[in-house]
Amino acid sequence: MQRSRFLCRLRRVESEAAARAVVDQARTEQWQANHHCSAFVIGADGSPHRSSDDGEPAGTAGRPMLEVLTHAGVTDVVAVVTRYFGGTKLGTGGLARAYSGAVALALDKAPRVRRNLMRVCVLSISHADAGRVEHALRGDGIAVLDVAYDTAVLLTVAVPDGEESALRSRLGALGVGDDALRVGETRWHDVPPP
Repeated sequence: MQRSRFLCRLRRVESEAAARAVVDQARTEQWQANHHCSAFVIGADGSPHRSSDDGEPAGTAGRPMLEVLTHAGVTDVVAVVTRYFGGTKLGTGGLARAYSGAVALALDKAPRVRRNLMRVCVLSISHADAGRVEHALRGDGIAVLDVAYDTAVLLTVAVPDGEESALRSRLGALGVGDDALRVGETRWHDVPPP
């Protein structure tokens, strides 16, 4: 007798609507499967988070999958486990182990990205100073997001939220006046691997 197959689809998402779209995509692409159970965690604080057993006995699929995601400390992620029934009933414990195990295996193989809350700042500096200042900031590990050339050079940089004063000090040491810096909004940014 054939055994059930559990296939996990793990995707990065930034909204509940995007997570639901991944579930819908799994249903469309693997329409012949018996179940498409899901769990997702969105946002830095892990809220909202949801799970679905998609017809499996209550608490045997979605909740164990969600526990694996939350225990791993990941956010902005959706897991969809597609089950092709193989004829053998696994019982509630067996189902919970199979669904959570599929997510754990997918997480083990998935690359991780760390995200930090960063303050986006724009520097307006002369063309003569732009290269030197950009090189120094990059050398200090400051993320340079964009460089735009106009009558002045606009460097868009990101620093960890709360470290704007350190950026001001560094710019002062580089001979850039305080009036050249415009502090903007905070955004989540991926931190490149070391």
